[in-house]
Amino acid sequence: MRLLTLLKPELADWALLAMPDARNGGLVLQGGESVGFAATISQAAIAGSRLDRVLRTGNTDVTSDMGDPSLADLLPHPTLRAEVAALGATHLLVVGLNARGATLGALLLARRGSFDAEDTVFAGQLAARAAIALDSARLYEERTQIAAVLSSALRPPSLPEVEHFHVAARYRPAAEHIDIGGDFFDVLGADREWLITLGDVSGKGVEAAALTGRTRQSIRTAAYFDRGPATVLRALNSVLYETRADQFVTVLCARLRVADSGSHVDVELATAGHPAPLVLRSDGRVEQPEVFGTACGMIPDVAYRTIPLRLERGDTMLMFTDGVDEAHGAQGLFGVERLCSLLPAYAGASPDVVCEMVEQHVVEYVDGRPHDDIALLAVTCPG
Repeated sequence: MRLLTLLKPELADWALLAMPDARNGGLVLQGGESVGFAATISQAAIAGSRLDRVLRTGNTDVTSDMGDPSLADLLPHPTLRAEVAALGATHLLVVGLNARGATLGALLLARRGSFDAEDTVFAGQLAARAAIALDSARLYEERTQIAAVLSSALRPPSLPEVEHFHVAARYRPAAEHIDIGGDFFDVLGADREWLITLGDVSGKGVEAAALTGRTRQSIRTAAYFDRGPATVLRALNSVLYETRADQFVTVLCARLRVADSGSHVDVELATAGHPAPLVLRSDGRVEQPEVFGTACGMIPDVAYRTIPLRLERGDTMLMFTDGVDEAHGAQGLFGVERLCSLLPAYAGASPDVVCEMVEQHVVEYVDGRPHDDIALLAVTCPG
């Protein structure tokens, strides 16, 4: 470590860092005669010792009697004790590494001469600066780990295996380096009855991602008891309205029931302020059913209505967020009309192909310009 290199030989002939590791209850010892030396001992092994007191209080400990039996308390490793003895050191100075109200570890310095008051003050100043740097690195590591865990929890889920129809999805966040955002989708159910949802949370960034996670969890909980779209949306609206977060969510929600013969899929569709899906028929016709509803989280006690539609063999239902139709390009908005004109050529194609095609066209249309999150979810009744 650079700190240990800088200390020798200007301030000390021997230097060591002792750092507790809260993850495993160990005490990491680094340095000594060689900066590359590292060993880990149990913190329980130094309980009640002089080094333990420094680590708990952050105070300074000075030893001028190298024959003191308690010296072993400060040097809890035989290799380190042997190094100090071979050096012929006459003084040992232990300084707490204190930062932001906590003691992160201890800096141990040994030299053949004594440490005067000026040396002790200087060592304390160096330790304080080192502690701030170490604490900043620790905080960065913790925040990176937290961000990774949150990202994993909020990232759009992998689609389940569905036996009786084909389903595919695409997700492209607005910020290419962040794989979470305000758009979401989910596929829940079993056997011949499934609930599929796709939606968009107001706002951007981490706040939107957090609300996305809460929305998905609320939908999953509601669907556990009743997969009816109107019931799910009403429950979600109540949860979001009661939080008073000044945010709202648009959601498209559909319950799919596959016929026993597999000849068709009956869809019960409801929306909470989200554009209706497009239905690509097997013969190339494109339809957009009329369905309306209030976005979730804006007003209390909303009753949502559902409409029925049927997917015959080879039909595809495509759900999308406003990152598609409101994508900005040289000719203005991408628009639903443009999307409808693209679909007929893909009649009978798999939902994965349809989603990939739409995403590709939107990305090419914006041509590097900033864009909103893009989410696509397509369901096809097998031909």
